[in-house]
Amino acid sequence: MSLITTTSQNPARLRGQRDYLRLLGARVTGGGANQMLMVALGWQMYDLTGSAWDLGLVGLAQFLPALLLTLPAGHWVDQHDRRLLLAGSLGLQCAVALCLALASVQDWISPHLIVMLSILLGAARALQMPSQQALLPTLVPPALLPRAVAASSASLQAAVIVSPALGGGLYAMGPWLSRLFDSAKTAATMNGARWGATLVYALSLVLLVAAICCVLTIHRRQPQGRRVAPGLTELTAGIRFLWRHPMMLGAISLDLFAMLLGGATALLPIFARDILHTGPEGLGLLRSAPGVGAVIVGLALARVPITRHAGAKLLGAVAVFGFAIIVFALTSSFWPAFLALAVSGAADMFSVVIRQSLVQLETPDEMRGRVGAVNSVFIGASNQLGEFRAGATAALVGPVASVLLGGIGTLAVVALWWRAFPALARRDRLM
Repeated sequence: MSLITTTSQNPARLRGQRDYLRLLGARVTGGGANQMLMVALGWQMYDLTGSAWDLGLVGLAQFLPALLLTLPAGHWVDQHDRRLLLAGSLGLQCAVALCLALASVQDWISPHLIVMLSILLGAARALQMPSQQALLPTLVPPALLPRAVAASSASLQAAVIVSPALGGGLYAMGPWLSRLFDSAKTAATMNGARWGATLVYALSLVLLVAAICCVLTIHRRQPQGRRVAPGLTELTAGIRFLWRHPMMLGAISLDLFAMLLGGATALLPIFARDILHTGPEGLGLLRSAPGVGAVIVGLALARVPITRHAGAKLLGAVAVFGFAIIVFALTSSFWPAFLALAVSGAADMFSVVIRQSLVQLETPDEMRGRVGAVNSVFIGASNQLGEFRAGATAALVGPVASVLLGGIGTLAVVALWWRAFPALARRDRLM
């Protein structure tokens, strides 16, 4: 059954399908912009400092505001127009991209500025993720939600494939642009790397504006819950809901600890330059590699959805992710490293589709914002805080040992979760 073809000419269903495609467009353009921003931020920070610790600080700076804003963000999503909140979060990212572009081209970029703007990116994502997640189930029928999640995630990962590689390639064009546009006097104060960073940030800004346009053309979707003041009881409702549903809690926390330990994204600039001996274009390809595997799996699951043994397959996918990270840590050649990251992306996509489908199907609409906010802070912890963990550990024991220990830790988490959350391991069908 197709996600975009209906057997009925029901106007409401047709409108929902068009809105679904607009949300898909916003995810692709906004996600692509974000990936290019992170490629340029990571390489530029490493250019400025040469420090693994500072690379980790970029992730920590994005995580802390997301943690602090999680509960109020979830309440806002359940009380207000989710489209406008999503557009506002993208608008804040536009401001960050513009500031980074100006700071780079005018030569006043600094590590402190990068960290400060990373804080704003974290605040924007605190609102973006729950509003985006809460919108999707209102646009498709429940029976099609697992396929919609798979198709949406695959589309986003397609952007993740193209955007980092494009961002890295544009960054690498900096010296050529410097020779083309700079006078000899200007070239003494502006190197090619800053030209390349400016180009990446400018394109990210254009893509973010396109994402905002897509979001604002979605028809208004007013949350079904009653309007209430943001008291402590309402703010913490998402946490209490998950606590009463251990199967959902196990699925979300599995991703948190697996990615917290196994994430290696923050260290890719170090691996690219010092271990795999490549440049920013190679970094872009490495950041794209997980997306290659993820798109293949996402498209397959959109066509042939998971029907049985969902819990066991979720745990198995996370174990495959951990093995792939171990292989990446131990290789010193570019293409084996690329392949290991692609396998990690494929395994992660498999787990994402199962986890998000379970959370969306088990959560009533009036709670989706608050539950989605808790889910988003778990994802943020696994990504941004995981980047800080990787950078801090690499500063102590080196990048290879940091990633290797993370992969081993991921396997330990899978074994522990299999025993700690038996309801998750026994879950058969998504529906």
